[in-house]
Amino acid sequence: MNMWFSELHTENVKMSIRINRQLFSAESEYQRIDVFESAEFGRFLTSNGNVIFSEADEFIYNEMVAHVPMSVHPCVKKVLIIGGGDGGVARELTAYPEIEEISVVEPDEVFIQACREFFPNAAKGFEDPRVNIIRKDGLRFLRGRKADYDIIIVDSTDPFGHTEGLFTKEFYGSCYRALKDDGIMVYQHGSPFFDEDEAAFCLMHRKVFQSFPISRVYQAHIPTCPSGYWMFGFASKKYHPINDFIPLKWNAREIKTQYYTTNLHLGSFMLPKYVEDLLNNAEDAAGKTN
Repeated sequence: MNMWFSELHTENVKMSIRINRQLFSAESEYQRIDVFESAEFGRFLTSNGNVIFSEADEFIYNEMVAHVPMSVHPCVKKVLIIGGGDGGVARELTAYPEIEEISVVEPDEVFIQACREFFPNAAKGFEDPRVNIIRKDGLRFLRGRKADYDIIIVDSTDPFGHTEGLFTKEFYGSCYRALKDDGIMVYQHGSPFFDEDEAAFCLMHRKVFQSFPISRVYQAHIPTCPSGYWMFGFASKKYHPINDFIPLKWNAREIKTQYYTTNLHLGSFMLPKYVEDLLNNAEDAAGKTN
């Protein structure tokens, strides 16, 4: 008997993965969570019918949101992860001995426990004594915080449902205030490939562009993401992701990675023409020049 998991990327495009079995299913206060086992991607987790990550490609996402800002900021002591209930981003950050505190703000206890049980390679990031899990809503947690963090990583799922508040101008403004004077924010920027995603992609960039003096977008290939092409945002109060990037300094750390390299860091900010056009149009609509 053939069993398949299917996810609609658009009304006309569907990704299907043959599954061996379903390992877990639960309805939390925030979302429907399922864990499947497949031959191609290993175990993968879905939220409300959408793939969040798989064993086969989670390293790409986690390395790109952790090592890009860490290789640019010269002195990181405190990091805040909004979301991150699987532990993968925290795992990557634990490679940096200078970090004193890693706070993971994830409200969904069911999500955390499912990841601990079925994705121990990611969840081992929680075992580091510097990691503190805070079970609160990300936007509410940020309100009132000022100049607390060197880096904020917004590791949320999508701009709908319980994470919708993490994609508003208020949220990005709260991140700006919560960062120190030289702080950096990195966040999911989605994929611009399908026409129906363009508007949300441009709106997100416009909001961040209006909130931070430096805002750039970079890319990665993640097979289980819609179209396999995923974007990240780099927003900073001071540091530029290319001009303030010192490859020799990061390479000297000898951190083991599977995707991120300093050459890839530079290349990831070199975007296709159609993406540049979308971003430039969003910046023109924002009425501000970087």
